[in-house]
Amino acid sequence: MVGPPLNHDPVTMTISDKSAVRIRLRAVRRMVGGGAIRVSSAYLDRLRGAPCVASYIPVGGEADPGPLEHAASAAGCPIALPHVTDRETPLRFLEWRRGTALVTGPFGLLQPPESAPEALPAVILTPLVGFDRNGARLGQGAGHYDRAFAAHPDAWRIGIAFACQEVDSLPTDPWDIPLQAIATDIDWIEP
Repeated sequence: MVGPPLNHDPVTMTISDKSAVRIRLRAVRRMVGGGAIRVSSAYLDRLRGAPCVASYIPVGGEADPGPLEHAASAAGCPIALPHVTDRETPLRFLEWRRGTALVTGPFGLLQPPESAPEALPAVILTPLVGFDRNGARLGQGAGHYDRAFAAHPDAWRIGIAFACQEVDSLPTDPWDIPLQAIATDIDWIEP
């Protein structure tokens, strides 16, 4: 087993099984973690005129999209959060205002109540378990974000992760939709 990356070098992985990669990268994320996610000028430029930015409340050691969410709010963009019903049902993005109560959903997710209005995001901030510089992403494994990307094909897909979650190459399936940018604690990557 490869040890945690040094100097934020990508983790060298030859494992082709996504489940094994998830286990390994979650362990790396717990051991190494990272700092605050950087806000790039490319992101700030994209916020001009964006009708809505979909963010998320981090769980299980996920990188916090807070800096990007705050920048979106400061630019006047409404914020939406994912609402998950179960493993099979596609997630929906529901409107949310900071300070508004959230409910606990499946998998321990904090999310808006089902009664919140549905949103149409122009930008989707996506939690990652892992990523590579080609835009491949590894999520939790339920396919929620791949289905959300397919439902919102014009939305800008930004993965949020710590630099320690980068790998040389990730295994992908035909249904995996690549990211258009990745924001980490040390880098902004546009594949």
